[in-house]
Amino acid sequence: MGISGGITASLAGRYASALYDLAGSQGSVATIEGDFDGLTTAIADSPEFAQLLHDPQVSRDAAEHAVKAVGDVASLNPLTTNFLGVLAANRRLASLPGVIAAFRAIAADARGEVTADVTTAHPLLPDQLTELSAKLAQREGRAVTLRTHVDPAILGGLVVQIGSQMVDSSIRTRLNSLAQVMKA
Repeated sequence: MGISGGITASLAGRYASALYDLAGSQGSVATIEGDFDGLTTAIADSPEFAQLLHDPQVSRDAAEHAVKAVGDVASLNPLTTNFLGVLAANRRLASLPGVIAAFRAIAADARGEVTADVTTAHPLLPDQLTELSAKLAQREGRAVTLRTHVDPAILGGLVVQIGSQMVDSSIRTRLNSLAQVMKA
């Protein structure tokens, strides 16, 4: 399939690609993905950790010590902890969320998967998720992992985004289109 050149051309993509190559040679890609899940949660749940990523007043040494401490507390794989240290030493901690997203995209592509972001007005039932996943897999020709989001503002229907492609069948969009036609 091949990963998009845009991902590997970006700064975050280059770091993610290098980490993926190292993790692949050590057989720890899944472990790194698990570590990144924990780090994503930590960034969302800890304002202090999120601040550390973006604070230019934190010295390189202090940032390195802080991320190594996070690695120890969170029981991260040594490769993940060392990688965070490299980001800190290069003053690239602010790129961590982008690196995580790029790493996930590279790993999914290597497994022959694609991720679909699905937004609905109400949570989907397990049967609906299974059926949607099967239909999208048939359309894409490979396995599809669903990431679901609930947004009551779309009123009904769903919005599916796979990569740069988007299918918007939400009621909100249909109503907006109807309103535009009626204005003309």
